[in-house]
Amino acid sequence: MIRPTTDRVREAWMSAIGVSMDGITVLDLFSGSGALGLEALSRGASRAIFVEHAKSALHVLRTNIGALCAQDKCTVIGDDVFRYLDRNSTVFDIALADPPYGTTASFSLVSEFFDKPFARELWLEHPWGEALDYPGTTRTRRYGDTALTTLTALS
Repeated sequence: MIRPTTDRVREAWMSAIGVSMDGITVLDLFSGSGALGLEALSRGASRAIFVEHAKSALHVLRTNIGALCAQDKCTVIGDDVFRYLDRNSTVFDIALADPPYGTTASFSLVSEFFDKPFARELWLEHPWGEALDYPGTTRTRRYGDTALTTLTALS
């Protein structure tokens, strides 16, 4: 089942990023409908890489990309996020992630990010109260039952 980020949280997320997205490459993990990566493109990102495993979500994602005529700026990877990250050697400007709630995916993603940074910053949506263990400095914002946490790659 796709659990899209609410419009309120998505708008807050993009506003919180605050930097110009002009020309950056965004990695959208657990992308579902693609709303986060597509929003980043609408704000000036030059490319979005979407990683999603669920076939039903991939259909919705491809439909949304087509509806916006954004195929030339998008790459869709139909694979497990962690398999993709294990094979990937690119360090993206920003990674946006909305892992499925009620799983250990958020914990695993944070661990993966600090073991092998795949972006300069990881913006992670997760349930408020989910106690993730992050080394270094992070910033978490609360939006009702949802939290947005920003993690910066350690040098």
